[in-house]
Amino acid sequence: MSAEISIRRGSIYVPADVYELYFPEIEAIIAIIRDGVLQIMPVQHVSAGGCLLKIRNAHGDRVAAAQDVFVANDLGEWSCDNLKVEWDQSQAALVCAIPST
Repeated sequence: MSAEISIRRGSIYVPADVYELYFPEIEAIIAIIRDGVLQIMPVQHVSAGGCLLKIRNAHGDRVAAAQDVFVANDLGEWSCDNLKVEWDQSQAALVCAIPST
């Protein structure tokens, strides 16, 4: 099953329905970009680190600031709405290919 998120200048925007489906009750994520693929993994305990999934609005949409990850991959200013993501069980992560900029 696929879903959509948005990326804006290093922040990951997760709609409420995507959050509830893949990250229910999760307060933080880890974002990694490897070989042109973005991986977003849930963190079970906030004390383990990661990026906080902050509540963005009353609807329950979330946002996580991961600027360091995007800047390290020369994507600090990159933005993309309606980015398709899919759950990859083998990586325990939401994944998507980063479109060529």
